[in-house]
Formats: sequence, structure tokens, C-alpha cells
Amino acid sequence: MPSMLDAVVVGAGPNGLTAAAELARRGFAVEVFEAGETVGGGARTEELTLPGFRHDPCSAVHPLGIGSPAFGAMPLAKHGLEWLQPPLALAHPFPDGSAAVLTRSVGETAMSLGPQDAGAYRRLLAPFIGHWDTLAQDFLRTPWDGLPRDPYRWARFGFDAIQPATLLSRRFRGEKAKGIFAGLAAHAIAPTSGLATGGIALLFALAAHENGWPVPRGGSQAISDALASYLREQGGIIRTGTEVRRLDELPPARAYIFDTSPTALARIAGLGNAYRDYRYGASCFKIDYALSGPVPWTAEEARRAGTVHIGPTAGEIDTALRAAVTGRDPSVPFLITAQPSLTDPSRAPEGKQVFWVYGHVPAGWEGDATDVIERQLERFAPGFRDIVLARAVTGPPQLAVRNANYVDGDIACGAFSGLQTVIRPRLARVPYATAHPSVYICSSATPPGPGVHGMSGHHAAKAVWRRLRESGPSGRR
Repeated sequence: MPSMLDAVVVGAGPNGLTAAAELARRGFAVEVFEAGETVGGGARTEELTLPGFRHDPCSAVHPLGIGSPAFGAMPLAKHGLEWLQPPLALAHPFPDGSAAVLTRSVGETAMSLGPQDAGAYRRLLAPFIGHWDTLAQDFLRTPWDGLPRDPYRWARFGFDAIQPATLLSRRFRGEKAKGIFAGLAAHAIAPTSGLATGGIALLFALAAHENGWPVPRGGSQAISDALASYLREQGGIIRTGTEVRRLDELPPARAYIFDTSPTALARIAGLGNAYRDYRYGASCFKIDYALSGPVPWTAEEARRAGTVHIGPTAGEIDTALRAAVTGRDPSVPFLITAQPSLTDPSRAPEGKQVFWVYGHVPAGWEGDATDVIERQLERFAPGFRDIVLARAVTGPPQLAVRNANYVDGDIACGAFSGLQTVIRPRLARVPYATAHPSVYICSSATPPGPGVHGMSGHHAAKAVWRRLRESGPSGRR
């Protein structure tokens, strides 16, 4: 009779793979079960449009991935992960053909905002520049996990981070600084007046200055493949094409870790209404393009940027997000776009480009936002439609089918609103633990939240290995 496993992980997204790898490298016997035919979750790469065009269906650019303490502790480069940096991390164009930019240089970024705001931007970032390692450790964590490594900077950053982006950006006077800051905050998929949206903007800005906003060579799948390769090297087993509907379908184990939504976890593990108060947020309408050439941006800076935000003003960005959150159809969407083949030519046939864009729409929205998205693109890249060879359109229902964690198309696996912004998936000393003593959750519904950084998996694994260590060895390894 086979020995009991130490841990079973359900879901082979970056968090599930990180949790499994963290346990396997500490000598625990681990198996991963994934419903899809390949690993990846929100970090995949596929030919969605035409042969030779390699698209990222979900995440594409990874400022938190390259700076992740969890990823940094694993030899992922030896398993094929190579980061590629675009000339500019981010461009935020304006109708007059100018653009604010986010680069590795704080000075270059500050000057792009105009003389009236350059000093204010420098002062906002100055206390934190050069301290990414401790800030990342302290803020990509939960309070239960001991004291912060740098209490002074943690408190100082926290004071700014808890503020709404609209409040924090009052120190800026011009539209360029306010616009780029609102665009950074909008990654929370919540109105920029929401709690802690200022922290989202600060974190992304700091990440750019410290580590850049890179893409992985070959696409986001390279992150997942590297994690999977490292896990197998440590003795972990991955079983793809295996959907889990009930806990008793899994092999006996001392712990079960779910890289799933709280809703799916409750259903599979028989936890009833344990997460009945957990709320999901607005969704996205995503288009992947095969293009005959580079996007014809009016702003020269946008032609060199890995990521381009299309707002342009803080007011327009907040209006677009508010419409999505309150269930209104998109009219003038805020767009987050990525140009990975500018940095990684292997992603498209020679001379061609892949282009990635999404705008915000209500949860479960069944409309077609293609026209409003392309009208917005044409404002800043006249003639864009003329270079489209093919497009793959994905609305909220299709997002939910593609990735079961995206409930009603919510790519953040939970709304950033109210207390749920800082307390998710429920109030608990150890948010990765559940009412079942052997069941844990490690998805982006847990702290520190969305993003391809593996930190939710890292913290869940830490909670599990502490418990397994206390209960003694299983005897298998």
C-alpha cells in the first residue's frame, strides 16, 4: 500500500506551482493536479490568432515577477526563464502626441511629467528607492508572519499605500503626473478613489525603477514551465488533464492546497458557506492581435514601450473603472496594452507583431467591446485597424471558461473594495488556512493578491510546512 503524500496541490498556476516547489525542496512528497492539458493558469502562451503568433491569453508583463522574493529563491534561470527588458517600461500617451513615461530612471520618469511635478514625483519615491528587497518582503506578506524586516520603511510606505490614488496624487499639479499615476492604480480594477489604490500605483512605479517591467523570452508560459521543471527536479509530480470535483477524488495526503477561487474551494472541499461573503469584482474585455507591423502610435515614446496605458486623464480613467464596477457598458474604456514582440521578436513572424489589450467591463458582461476599444486605440494610433491581420476576442464569459479562477471574468479573483482590499479571502490570523484542518488556499484570492509573483503560494506553503513539521514526518521521503 503506497505511503500517504505530504501535500496535494490543486491547480498548476504560478501560485500552485510555487507552493508545490517550496514544499518539495524541503523534502515533502508533493503531487499537483491540474484540470488543463498544460500548466500555467494565468501565465500561459498560445497561438490564438495565426500560426507563428505567440500570444499571452492572460498576463503578459511581469514587474512583480522579476522582483518576487519567492521566484528569486528558486534557480528559475537554470530552468529556462529569461527576462527581457523593453527600452521603456511604460508609456502613457496624451492627445497632443506627448507622453509620460516610466523607466528604470527616476529622473527620466520625473522629467517626463513636466517641470511642475518632477520634484513631487522624486520626493514621493525617494524614501523607498534602493529598498525593493525589504519592501517586497514586507508588503508581499501577511501580518501573521512575524515583524517586518524594515519597520520604519514599512510604516512609511504603508501610510502612503493605504490612501486612495486620488488622494495621494493631490501632490501633483499637472495632468501628466495625475494620469500616469491613475493608470498605475487602475491595475487594481477598482475606482482610483478606493482604499489602497495609491499603494498599487506606488508598488508598480517602484518595481519599474528597481527591476523594470520585463517580459519572459517566449512568453508568460516560460514562467510556468520553469516552475514546473524545478518542481519535477525536486521530486514533485504534476498530473495535467485531471479535473478535481471532490476532495475524496484526490489521493490521501496530510495537506491539500488549492490554487482556486474560494468558491471552487468551498464546493470541492465541502466547506459550505465558508466564503459566502467573499465578493468578486469587475471583468475585462481582452483582445489579442496579430499585426502586420508595429502599432502606429502618435507618441514616439509609445513605440519603444513594453506597456502602453491609454486613458489619458485621471478623470477618464476613474470614469471608465467606475462604469465597469457599477455594471455599465463601456463607452470610452481605459486600456492596458502590451507589445511583447517589440522586446522578444520570437513571438511573431519576422516583421510582424503580437499586441495585447484589455479594457474593463462589468462582471459577466456578454457584449462586444471590440469597436469601443479600437476607437480608443485609433485616438492615439491612427491607422491601427489597417495593420490588423487577425484578432482573438475574449469577453468575461470566455475568460471564466479559460480559467476557472476568473469567476464571471474577474481576473483578480476577488474585488478590491472596502475591507476586502486588505483582508482576503476572510478575516483570519492565517488567511491560507480554512475550516478544514488539512485544507489550505493559495490562489490570488489570498494575500498579497493578484499578479504573477508566486507569493500567495509561498506563504501558503510556509503555513503548511509549519503544520507538517509539527505533526512529524510521513515516512515516505
